[in-house]
Amino acid sequence: MAKTVFHVVGTGTIGEPLIGLLTHFQKELGIDEVTFNKRTPLKTDRSKVVDLVRRGAKLATSRDQFSGFEKLGIKASYDTEEAINRATVVIDCTPSGAGLANKEQYYLKAAQAGGRGYIAQGSEFGFGKMYARGINDETLVPGEDKFIQVVSCNTHNLSALIKLFGTKNNTAPENLLAADFVCMRRANDISQDDDFVASPEVGKHKDDQFGTHHARDAWHLYKTKGWDLQGLFSSALKLNTQFMHIVRFHLRVKEATSVDKLVKAIKEDDRQALTFKKSANQIFSFGRDHGFFGRILNQCIIPHETLQVQGGHDIRGFCFTSQDGNSLLSSVAAGLWAVDPASYEKKIQVLKPYFFEEV
Repeated sequence: MAKTVFHVVGTGTIGEPLIGLLTHFQKELGIDEVTFNKRTPLKTDRSKVVDLVRRGAKLATSRDQFSGFEKLGIKASYDTEEAINRATVVIDCTPSGAGLANKEQYYLKAAQAGGRGYIAQGSEFGFGKMYARGINDETLVPGEDKFIQVVSCNTHNLSALIKLFGTKNNTAPENLLAADFVCMRRANDISQDDDFVASPEVGKHKDDQFGTHHARDAWHLYKTKGWDLQGLFSSALKLNTQFMHIVRFHLRVKEATSVDKLVKAIKEDDRQALTFKKSANQIFSFGRDHGFFGRILNQCIIPHETLQVQGGHDIRGFCFTSQDGNSLLSSVAAGLWAVDPASYEKKIQVLKPYFFEEV
């Protein structure tokens, strides 16, 4: 029987914890080998690569970089193309645009040779079928959906709020009349030195219909279910913080609701969390202390005391985005589905301790 090999491309804010998660739960997830690609040998990254290898992952890089890693005391096990071609599943966590380029250069050919699944992150629009765990699992088609785009962390958040409050837990798309979101984004991750902003910085509305890509991608995500959700719009701004994203939302629904009903819907969905905390630093600290690699895997963390329902039909509130924790969950779920659609639901339950009813 062929080995099940998961290969992660990139060791950044999603790639590094993903490699750690796959190696930590390798046996429970039914994975025989975890490999990862690191493009550049840097002294500042040596400790990270050494520890990932210590955990059991095997390094891949381009052939011309082998000697560079050897000078750092690290031996590569595979070259870049070899690692891709021998992988059952490839999860691409590279910066914007690189995933699409890798698809053209490597993944299309590898898929034809028998690879099961190729997964990219939210910035790679057009890579494959859009996916978010618990939103559109039923739309994945075995043998057909080899290329999957996991939507961004904020799009996960928007989509989960739409599911919870607007579509009556994924059963009534006609209930949502309109939804407007303001994504207040952290400037950069705490692991990054670049792109910090000195003060809040507003973003452009580049899409005439949806505003920013967050609402656009949420629409496309639900479109995989055959739904044409109306009135989705999003705005975005960067805040001078490295902690967490926050979303301010306003949904208008057809059927009258109440705050009590909304809280009940959150409690019934184990991928969402409630909190009495009001600040991003407190929630971030909880994730650092109790999450996996510091990540809370819940899709939304909702301070329910901010929820308001006006006239029975206008829902407003705030929600914290669990950084890239929700993207990690969907990436693992998509990879396991690509290996075996019949067993991925059961295997993914090993991550249940990192989901919280309350943060």
